[in-house]
Amino acid sequence: MSTYKLRGISLFANVGIAEAYLDSIGVDMRVANEIIPQRARFYQDVYPKTHVVCGDIKDDSIRDALVQESLKNRVNFVMATPPCQGMSMAGNRFEFDIRNELIYYAIDVIKRVNPEYALIENVPTILNTKIAIDGEVMLIPDYLKKELQESYYFNEETIARAMDYGIPQMRERNIFLLVRKDKSINWEFPTKERIVTLEEAIGDLPSLDPMLREGEKFTLQKFPDFEIKREAGAKISKWHKPPVHSWKQVEWMMHTPSGKSAIYNEVFYPQKDNGEHVVAHHNHYRRMAWDKPSRTITQNNGVISSLACVHPGRPYTVNGEILYSDPRVLSIYELLIVSSLPLDWSIPEWANDTLIRKVIGEGIPAKLIKVIMQELLKKI
Repeated sequence: MSTYKLRGISLFANVGIAEAYLDSIGVDMRVANEIIPQRARFYQDVYPKTHVVCGDIKDDSIRDALVQESLKNRVNFVMATPPCQGMSMAGNRFEFDIRNELIYYAIDVIKRVNPEYALIENVPTILNTKIAIDGEVMLIPDYLKKELQESYYFNEETIARAMDYGIPQMRERNIFLLVRKDKSINWEFPTKERIVTLEEAIGDLPSLDPMLREGEKFTLQKFPDFEIKREAGAKISKWHKPPVHSWKQVEWMMHTPSGKSAIYNEVFYPQKDNGEHVVAHHNHYRRMAWDKPSRTITQNNGVISSLACVHPGRPYTVNGEILYSDPRVLSIYELLIVSSLPLDWSIPEWANDTLIRKVIGEGIPAKLIKVIMQELLKKI
């Protein structure tokens, strides 16, 4: 007899970041939908038991297939992360159909599958995003409730911070938790946990020097211990390996303390070839801080110039000059930790680093979904 209390479908599934712990806690994701073939393949490799439908949810035939598979599999839980498409304007009037908004299609599937429970998550700005329906402009949360509150209860508090649940990342999400009204269950977020810092999460991992784009010989010239560190990292995991960066960016970060941005350096600041200061946001070229969780991991987490994605580093002295170690972005292994993914998560062998980094950056931290689902499972 099955021990699964929930049988689910995942819409806008990415590669299944959110699903990483669901099977282990009693949630059987039977069906998934992802539009990008490479991601659908990734998902299928990680979750071979799930029926993955690759295609555009806006396509009626794809949506019909998702609904039919859900009904066949007796799906009673829908998880959806519909990206918000912007509004189009022409002249002084709106010229767009609500069906251009992906939230419309998620709601359509929920209505047709009629699950007992649903989880709809997105960025917090969804709370202030407007859409036009039959000439009426309304906020997306109001539209969701207009379409579903007759059949579903909604949670009261909808903003969740990953770092409030023992995840070493500051990521903030808006999450709607829906319970069908024939179920006498109050589904809200679980009790908050203590904050975990980067020092606690990754502070004991071996230091890594970056691999320089200028080549291995140049790398060893600048970092004589490069190979020793690389070998130490490999003993931890094949994913704790040196990221690749250009020397000029690495040199800027070697002169940047933990928690600071290189744009404020007096000498080694981001600059063009002519020495002109690069104009950047204060969180670009920024090292994370040891005494805090990681900043939100973005899809560009492999690029030093992106938002607050550089390792905190440790100070050391060379010829009387203070420099900072690990002038690099987080390794993929460190990303797994700060995104609360299982350290043995079965990443397909064919997936390259760029893809892995992008899908992790776009995914909700796995433990956040786990604890929210556990809160529901306790009450079922």
